[in-house]
Amino acid sequence: MENQDQEAKQEKVHKRRVRYSGTHPKSYKDKYKEHQPEKYADTVARVIQKGSTPAGMHISICVNEILDFLQIKPGQVGLDATLGYGGHSSEMLKCLESKGHLYALDIDPIELPRTRERLAKKGFGPEIVTIKQLNFANIDQVIPESGPLDFVLADLGVSSMQIDNPDRGFSYKTEGPLDLRLNPKKGVSAAERLKKISKAELEGMLIENADEPHAKEIAQAVISEIKKGRKIETTSQLREIIEKALQFIPSKERTDQVKKSCQRSFQALRIDVNDEFEVLYEFLEKLPDALAPGGRVAILSFHSGEDRLVKKSFKRLLREGVYKEIAPEIIRPSKEECFNNSRAKSTKMRWAIKA
Repeated sequence: MENQDQEAKQEKVHKRRVRYSGTHPKSYKDKYKEHQPEKYADTVARVIQKGSTPAGMHISICVNEILDFLQIKPGQVGLDATLGYGGHSSEMLKCLESKGHLYALDIDPIELPRTRERLAKKGFGPEIVTIKQLNFANIDQVIPESGPLDFVLADLGVSSMQIDNPDRGFSYKTEGPLDLRLNPKKGVSAAERLKKISKAELEGMLIENADEPHAKEIAQAVISEIKKGRKIETTSQLREIIEKALQFIPSKERTDQVKKSCQRSFQALRIDVNDEFEVLYEFLEKLPDALAPGGRVAILSFHSGEDRLVKKSFKRLLREGVYKEIAPEIIRPSKEECFNNSRAKSTKMRWAIKA
């Protein structure tokens, strides 16, 4: 009996949080307040007020513009093709007023359970929202269950919690494995991709996927390192190669140019390993058959290549009479939103209405 009492006391011993130096934790994992927004709302609010995105969170973009266009009504059935953090879904679910249904898709096995729990805590359970781990290119697999959709949203951007997590390798700013897969359980990582790529292929990828002006120099530097037998397996290793490749840029301009080239190079690799253009093309081709007559779709893109695909598809299907109306020009976030959320600056929104 005495031993049981001692064991019970040991279980109740409070485990102190790991200490960190300075006034604020710098490590992603140490930012305990920002990972618990419901518990530390004041801290999260201050971070957002400074124009930053709290670690582990994602601030939804163009929410008002999306809701104004979709005109969601109670009783309708819709789809969030890229669930992410669930911010857009939360707002769309509010519009349904517990009547109708929302389907939501995402391929990220790490973030999906967290978002499911986040929505459930807000009162959005399986009776009003069905969440599936499915690539939005497979929208046709949802329709037998959902029926024709009254509204669809596709946010093509990578979620902030994916970018901020160094274990995912999405950002050149933090040390981590050079992975970049939206579903790390499928396909090959960016590190594996680089092992087998040719100089011409890498240069073409950087141009096609990111409009990189220094594609030739970066591709040459990467392939040179690989031929020497050096591994490129971490984010910092790739960043250092890009920095060395751009030493020819005048010193006054170099820091800014290196930063932008790193951003573009990581973007190009991410698009490649996730087949993002192919996935988007397949989604756009299947989309009309998934929409109900008069159904509305809004798409947020963050790269000129994505926007071109959306624009061409919408214009072609408008000419063919599939859509009765499309956005006459791109819609951008307000200046105020861009100030409060720097990640909104590159956003382009287009919409279409099925005939």
